[in-house]
Amino acid sequence: MAEVLVLVDHTDGQVKKNTAELLTLARQIGEPSAVFVGSNAEAARPRLAQFGAEKVYVIDTPDVTGALAAPLAEALAAVAEQAKPAAILLPTSGVNKEAAARLAVKTGSGLITDATNVEGGEGGVKTTQSAFASNFTVTSTVTTPTAIVTVKANATAPQASQAGATVVPVDVTVSDAAKATQVTASEPKQKSGRPELTEAQIVVSGGRGTGGDFSPVEAFADTLGAAVGASRAAVDAGWYPHSNQVGQTGKQVSPQLYVAAGISGAIQHRAGMQTSKTIVAINKDEEAPIFELVDFGVVGDLFTVLPQANDAVKAAKN
Repeated sequence: MAEVLVLVDHTDGQVKKNTAELLTLARQIGEPSAVFVGSNAEAARPRLAQFGAEKVYVIDTPDVTGALAAPLAEALAAVAEQAKPAAILLPTSGVNKEAAARLAVKTGSGLITDATNVEGGEGGVKTTQSAFASNFTVTSTVTTPTAIVTVKANATAPQASQAGATVVPVDVTVSDAAKATQVTASEPKQKSGRPELTEAQIVVSGGRGTGGDFSPVEAFADTLGAAVGASRAAVDAGWYPHSNQVGQTGKQVSPQLYVAAGISGAIQHRAGMQTSKTIVAINKDEEAPIFELVDFGVVGDLFTVLPQANDAVKAAKN
């Protein structure tokens, strides 16, 4: 059975949920192996073993560990040359999509980005995507020997399958061209106590209708244990950080529940959340485009509706 490489998303060895999802999907194609870039691989090994990684290729060199696409692509190419995988799966992100594109060119492989499902089949690796701002579902087959696929978070429920997770060190020599740009300094993201936006099972987002006051959005999110998102209009106005923007030019999310408060539903925003399993919208304008795709819509002022919903959820918990 051919190997399937999964790029590990982690923070100092703490493996993120999307990696467990990718290892689960990898088992639908072949034998999962993890590619760990950075230090503290031993801390990650038990969780990688829990979700089926037979091998853990470890790349721990300063030339690769920075958040840069070119060195990462060369490192993955080196592992691919050694493993001859049927597929290489990466969590969707800006850096990873660039690295995947570079890797596809280096290896002569077919590339799929933002997949929502991956499976093996006759003729090659089959994928499912949401295309054209999530208005269409597309199935594609990569017919090259190796498929390179970036996969959206929450694509599948992680399923444990104990494996050996044998560590395989990999020496990588990065070209001078790839090292031309370096990360000179970085600061850890300030912790809010809320889940990561792209991994959250519930997202509550605010838009222009908040008028810059996100307090009811944040309060409702905290009661639900949700992440907080924002529309492009809210971000451009300086009301909320760009890192929380949901949309075509922001982050793409696919939670079990998405609550849009005071968001009109422009195509730019819809492209980032339309694949959510259940969508609830709150807007004063009953003609707002967001109501075209929701499962439940409330015509009303978010400053009235959200506090009432918050109280009801708290009461139900008690």
